[in-house]
Amino acid sequence: MSDALQARIEARVAALRDAGRARQLRRLEMHDATTGTLDGRAVTVFCSNDTLGLAHHPEVVAAWTGAGAGSARLISGNRPAHDALEAALSARFGRPATLFSSGWHANLAVLSTVLEPGMRASSDARNHASLIDGLRLGRATRMVVPHGTADLPEALDLHVTEGVFSMDGDRVDLPALRAACDARGAWLVVDEAHAVGAVGPGGRGAAADAGVTPDVLVGTLGKAYGAFGAFVVGPPALRALLVSAGRTFLFTTGLPEPACRAALAGLALATDDRRRRLDQNARRLRAGLTSLGLHAAGRDAIAPIVLGPRAMAAADGLLDRGYHVAGIRPPTVPPGTERLRITVSAAHTDGQIDGFVAALGATLRAI
Repeated sequence: MSDALQARIEARVAALRDAGRARQLRRLEMHDATTGTLDGRAVTVFCSNDTLGLAHHPEVVAAWTGAGAGSARLISGNRPAHDALEAALSARFGRPATLFSSGWHANLAVLSTVLEPGMRASSDARNHASLIDGLRLGRATRMVVPHGTADLPEALDLHVTEGVFSMDGDRVDLPALRAACDARGAWLVVDEAHAVGAVGPGGRGAAADAGVTPDVLVGTLGKAYGAFGAFVVGPPALRALLVSAGRTFLFTTGLPEPACRAALAGLALATDDRRRRLDQNARRLRAGLTSLGLHAAGRDAIAPIVLGPRAMAAADGLLDRGYHVAGIRPPTVPPGTERLRITVSAAHTDGQIDGFVAALGATLRAI
């Protein structure tokens, strides 16, 4: 590395540190679905996306067997475990499903492959970074619309939104968006990363819960299903296009067999009973937050509390009291909207939820 480039990198790191945006990895060792040690300190975790508590389920853990794919699936990496998982997902969601290595890969594949120069795409203002980058790679004309609006541009080929928003925890009016897209002859793409498994009939997501069928659904396997990877559901022609032209499908190693088998186990264990327990816990958490005079958007597992500059101090105060909730700051969220992104799991007990609410109240009074 040249001295000049080294100096530029060091200057950028220093600028991040000065702006309070430098990140640091911390070691979290989980003991079960809700408790562990963070840098050696015992904690109850309220910021995991393992919303059904399946990542530590004995059947999911036992399913982590097999080998790596060894190559891209089109070369020498397509294994029976891939076919079995895609078949199970296709049956669950009613249309062909295609596996990807992560939700990021899936969103990039859909938007960069479907969109072409000369097309027009709109995006909700609070969409995840992977959707933003996918739109950039798609080279279509991009338009950002206000969060939740169904007042879309008249000339439109595709609109992309989320089912349950990753940092805000809310849902948008998907029936209104479906109608707006239909009126314009546009596709509706819904990133259901935080909804599949946890929300809707059969765990098919927020769109299904609203009685809506998106043209494309993107789901993940590493959140409610407790495994790893992602998938895209859509018409048969979309699968054919992604397999033949999706760069994040073509040019990366296929999911390891153990991840596929763990996802199959998680898919079977993502039952209505677990979703009901998750809903009960989300309601209990929100009732507790309301008792503190706090408001969390949405009604699902993600319950963000916007605290502005106090957010990081609140996260530290909670850690001192034995609860791990990461503070979220720019550039993940806009300046001034720093927050605690609280997530509840079906595996949390009533006592853990009530204890967390009490600790949060004491923390906020102390900072």
